[in-house]
Amino acid sequence: MKAGTDLAQIGSLVGDPARANMLAALMGGTALTASELALEAGVTLPTASAHLAKLGEGGLVSVARQGRHRYYALADHSVAAMLENIMGVAATLGPKRVLPGPRDKAMREARVCYDHLAGEMGVAMLDSFVGRGLIRVDGEQAEMSEAGASYFAGLGIDLDAMGRKRRPMCRTCLDWSVRRSHLAGGLGAAMLERIQAKGWARREKDSRVVRFTPMGRREFEMMLRG
Repeated sequence: MKAGTDLAQIGSLVGDPARANMLAALMGGTALTASELALEAGVTLPTASAHLAKLGEGGLVSVARQGRHRYYALADHSVAAMLENIMGVAATLGPKRVLPGPRDKAMREARVCYDHLAGEMGVAMLDSFVGRGLIRVDGEQAEMSEAGASYFAGLGIDLDAMGRKRRPMCRTCLDWSVRRSHLAGGLGAAMLERIQAKGWARREKDSRVVRFTPMGRREFEMMLRG
């Protein structure tokens, strides 16, 4: 089988408008039912179920049963990264606007990308970590420096547990609204967890928007200044 065959299969799964809307809805990192995804896609429940079956067979979504319900989620972080990159290409090659990415100012500023912080504030966080020598970036590759390991451990992040997982500890993710990279990987997820645990910000209900409190914004900016 030629490699292009696999690419064509994934492209056909993502390229259907209804399935694309379902996958975009799952980018918030929350598992959703078929009924909820049908609403997101604007299709009937039977049609949504058929689409979800194809996405499951293609390895793009996973399903968990809880009681009478089935909850669907993106299969893993690599699928989320692929979708974020596709959104970036679409924003670059699609109809030109003065500002790329989402029209909603709150979505542009801070949002969840699967399980890490994206948008202007996510990009600013990576810029800060790189500028302070905590993370080294070479193209799409990123690694934590010794100074970074000490700093993040001091924040209470369990780097040993993170290192035992198959997921990369540090990874860059092209931010489709800012057209620059934000921090992904295990560390990106851990930083978003910390931001929310500190009460600096919270997820808006039924949205990918991350809303910072005035105090949280000040604390976040102080963290970036080091």
